[in-house]
Amino acid sequence: MQNAQDVIIRYLEDAIAAERAFETQLRQFAREGDEPEAREMFLKHAEETRHQRQLLSARLNSLGGAPSPAKSFLANLFGLAPKTAQIGYDDSERATQNLIMAFSVENSEVAMYEALALSARAAGDAETEQLARSIQKQEQETADKIWALLPVVAERSCREVVESAPAIRTAGMRE
Repeated sequence: MQNAQDVIIRYLEDAIAAERAFETQLRQFAREGDEPEAREMFLKHAEETRHQRQLLSARLNSLGGAPSPAKSFLANLFGLAPKTAQIGYDDSERATQNLIMAFSVENSEVAMYEALALSARAAGDAETEQLARSIQKQEQETADKIWALLPVVAERSCREVVESAPAIRTAGMRE
């Protein structure tokens, strides 16, 4: 039989695993593409994500739980899957594709923290609820920044692909 604290611990374990996987992904995004704004945003959010994970871990420990290695492994494994969708894209489109993935993850995190906050409220755990709301606000702010940057980067990368296409086709026709 589970009690309310068991449910909160499970949600915290999930959030820690998700944040650990996303921090890794953000650092990888920051090494890819040639968009300085996107790279800087990814690095900044990776650090914010690391800090969020530390806060979540501290809260989990205070409730008598510990991060789940199995959940962290699975989160990292599943975190790699979206990268396969980038196959076939030009390198200049990498930042756009990374922004799309990051926007999706940020919005799923907003929902994840909503569930944690509501569960904590139902259990009478105001400290976990406040932590979830605080992190949720940061995730929403990041999603908004990504959304604002996406059109700029997408248009720029599209122009690069189109402008380089004739040179590639011409070079291939001469061989």
